[in-house]
Amino acid sequence: MSKGEPEIRRSRGRRDVVVAASCAAVVAAMVGASFAAVPLYDMFCRATGFGGTTQVASSAPAKVLDREITVRFDGNVAPGLGWRFGPEQNEMKVRVGETKLALFRAQNVSDKPVTGTATYNVTPEQFGAYFSKVQCFCFTKQTLQPGESMDMPVVFFVDPSLADEHELDGLSQLTLSYTFYPDSAAKSASAAGPERPKT
Repeated sequence: MSKGEPEIRRSRGRRDVVVAASCAAVVAAMVGASFAAVPLYDMFCRATGFGGTTQVASSAPAKVLDREITVRFDGNVAPGLGWRFGPEQNEMKVRVGETKLALFRAQNVSDKPVTGTATYNVTPEQFGAYFSKVQCFCFTKQTLQPGESMDMPVVFFVDPSLADEHELDGLSQLTLSYTFYPDSAAKSASAAGPERPKT
C-alpha cells in the first residue's frame, strides 16, 4: 500500500458524505415543496381569481353601480354522496356592488347519515377576482341524516372594481357552480383544481 492511498480513501469518503448530504437536502426540499404547493396555489388563486376562484369579503362594498350582471347558479353531486343538491333559483340579476342572497338546497336521499363538502368556482374565469362571497357553505363539512334536507345560503356581490377592467365590459353573465363531494374526496378534488359547471 502506498503512502497516498489512505489520503485518497479519506478524500473519497468526504466526497461521498458531501454527495449523500446534498441528495438528502434535495429530497427534503422536494418533500417540503410538495406540502407547500397546495396552500400556495390556493393563495395565488384567491389573490388573482385564477381558475375562477372567488374572493372572500367581510363586508359589502360602499357603492352600487347601474351595471347589471346575470348570475346563474349550478349545483352538482359527485358519485357516491347519496344527495340531491341544487339551487333554489336558477339565476338572478345583480347590480355591480349590490349584496344578494342565493339559496341552495341539499337532501340526503340515502338510508344513512352522510357528510359532504362543497367546492366551487366561477365562469368565465375572469370574473373570479371580482366575485366576492360574504357568507358561504363551501369547504365546511355538512352532515345530513337519512331523508334530511337543508337550505344553504350564499351571500355575495360583484366587486365595483370590475368597472375599471374595460376588457370585461362585454361580459354580462357569470355562473357560480358548486359540487358536493363525500367528505373524504373533497380535499383531493379541491387540490386537483376547480370543478367546471355542467352546460
